[in-house]
Amino acid sequence: MSAFVDAQSGGFSINLVHRDFEGSPFYNPKETPARRVGIAGRRSIGRVHRFSSRSISDPSDPDAQLTANNGEYLVNISLGTPPFPIVAIADTGSDIIWTQCKPCTDCYKQDAPLFDTKSSSSYRTVSCSSNACNSLQSEGSSCSSDGSVCEYQVSYGDQSHTQGDVAAETLTLESKTGNPVALPKTVIGCGHDNAGTFSPKGSGIVGLGGGPASLVSQLGSSIGGKFSYCMVPYAAAKPTSTMNFGTNAVVSGNGVLSTPLISDPSQPTFYFLQLEAVSVGSKKIAFQGSSIGGSGNIIIDSGTTLTLVPTDFFSQLSDAVETQVTGGTKTSDPEGFFSLCYVPDSSLKLPPVTAHFKGADVVLTSDNIFIQVNDKVVCLAFYANDQLSIYGNVAQQIFLIGYDLPKQTLSFKPTDCTNT
Repeated sequence: MSAFVDAQSGGFSINLVHRDFEGSPFYNPKETPARRVGIAGRRSIGRVHRFSSRSISDPSDPDAQLTANNGEYLVNISLGTPPFPIVAIADTGSDIIWTQCKPCTDCYKQDAPLFDTKSSSSYRTVSCSSNACNSLQSEGSSCSSDGSVCEYQVSYGDQSHTQGDVAAETLTLESKTGNPVALPKTVIGCGHDNAGTFSPKGSGIVGLGGGPASLVSQLGSSIGGKFSYCMVPYAAAKPTSTMNFGTNAVVSGNGVLSTPLISDPSQPTFYFLQLEAVSVGSKKIAFQGSSIGGSGNIIIDSGTTLTLVPTDFFSQLSDAVETQVTGGTKTSDPEGFFSLCYVPDSSLKLPPVTAHFKGADVVLTSDNIFIQVNDKVVCLAFYANDQLSIYGNVAQQIFLIGYDLPKQTLSFKPTDCTNT
């Protein structure tokens, strides 16, 4: 049974699975926890390469493959009629929804079967004069050689690319209630020429950014411009987090803090916030951040693990944390990636840390500040980067994070995400 969801239906919720949890196609049981966390940290840097056209990663780097499809959370979707299952990356740093499709002129190796458009009765290509084609102008939309079909092209910072036909197709989400949510005539990219450093484990991307082609924008008024998510801690036993849409996404009640959600017309994909300072104990460190996003100075992104901040700010923050930590034993990261690590014994006491967003003083927990590398090591989940400032998903865990696009607000509510 499928049902198209609108604002009057009460909204819906779906599961998100972290790519490093068992059951994910990306899960590698041979990796040690330290190696897994180290690679996740490097994916954070890969996000900057992807977000910034000024930066090109080295394709010979063994971690370069983490750049093109390096979101952290996966969602089960289906395309077409009858539904064809795809495990896609849910990405607030992307707009377009795309997957590889048959026939493939030049496709990267993919472990899962490719979507065959000829097997779907609901698949329709989009004309060049359509609103759907115009919505993909930021994705390099153009016309086919005979002028009949709208085409898209997306190039990533590591020189990977995807291009193909723009189409209208039924996209089905698996809701947490067990009832599929069918979204007819969703605009997608059907990739026929995709190459670069894509992982064979990936089979699609669901863009959740602020641009007109994203799933959130396409749902538009049917969800009242609202979505939210609640991400479990990285070391939690429960593998699933939750994403909500429509009335299910309303964040209310005691403890809710809200800050302006800032858009930049020149970069409509990204969700910007204004971070004014971070306090470590009684020491308040002013934050300048990236000179992008209009009055916004930091991007909030579910697909970046670490919080990336300018080098000077990181030095002050790291020094303040180290100075105020009591007990415990300082140690080294087994992978050599993180700079400030401790043995998490019973004597370790961390200072209180507060992120001062405009109008919202968000008190962080130890799970937001440090990431558990293994049973014997925790490391500061911030990293120095002078290109872009990004508020990563470790800092967002154990909060219900709500986006209200009509009101242009983002809300935080401390929440036990293992019970959502």
